[in-house]
Amino acid sequence: MKKLVTDLFSDILYLFQRLNWLSILDLFLVTIVLYAFLLLLRDTQIMVLLRGVIFTILLLALLTTLINLPAFSWLVKTIVPALLFAIPVIFAPEIRRGLEKLGRAGTRQLLVRQSVSQTQLLERTIHSIVTAAARLSAREHGALIVIQRFDSLADYAKTGVRLNASVTPELLLQIFYPNTPLHDGAVIIADNQIVAGACVMPLSASGILTRSPERQMGLRHRAALGTSEATDAITVVVSEETGSISIAHNGRMIRRLDSERLENILLAFYRPAEINGSQLKLIDWVRNKLVGNQRGK
Repeated sequence: MKKLVTDLFSDILYLFQRLNWLSILDLFLVTIVLYAFLLLLRDTQIMVLLRGVIFTILLLALLTTLINLPAFSWLVKTIVPALLFAIPVIFAPEIRRGLEKLGRAGTRQLLVRQSVSQTQLLERTIHSIVTAAARLSAREHGALIVIQRFDSLADYAKTGVRLNASVTPELLLQIFYPNTPLHDGAVIIADNQIVAGACVMPLSASGILTRSPERQMGLRHRAALGTSEATDAITVVVSEETGSISIAHNGRMIRRLDSERLENILLAFYRPAEINGSQLKLIDWVRNKLVGNQRGK
């Protein structure tokens, strides 16, 4: 044991003696790449497994170094490489979503100035969505409204009925009226228009809803989360069991929103160029609330 510690310190001293500016740059670049990789996978299922795998590998490496176990060492050397190759295959969807998020951050600019007419039209659209959500909530009519941001939702719109109609509370109420032809699917809103209704959206496979002690979260909530995981869209969902209004973004969900809070959140997402101090506080609240919901379930 003493010899092992001595050899370890000797190796560390040898590395420091050979350290130069090129080595420092090399270590810095490796650190940046690893940090970016971990940042992409933050708050995903793969991070939980990754922590367990790293801990297990370190523990096995320590055991095989301190104790002479030839058969066990052979088993570890055989299994660990296969395990490392299996992780990207098992968690391919999470890795893909992380890379898509990186691509969106690198190629798009969120703070885009809008003309006065565009701003007024956006405010009317958001007000119509909020008004409809409040009325649907009061009547306990289920609804799923997907609002496009940067990622195109054209492929999802093709799964439903094309509408290309103006966004009004009355039309949204009619679409989500129980037992009507379009009420089961999602409504997709893009460019201040209702593009399509009865659309089929991807379901979340993250397991967040199944871990919740509450049972009011059904397929609409799973579709809301799944859409927010696959795209950067904002999804508004109304529960038909409780009338509760929720909003999902980036794989997280805030529940039990009132009309004022829902409208402020939507304005903060879709009109970022005109954010004031109170809206910045709101965005901080949204971020903390989303992270808290993710960790608490």
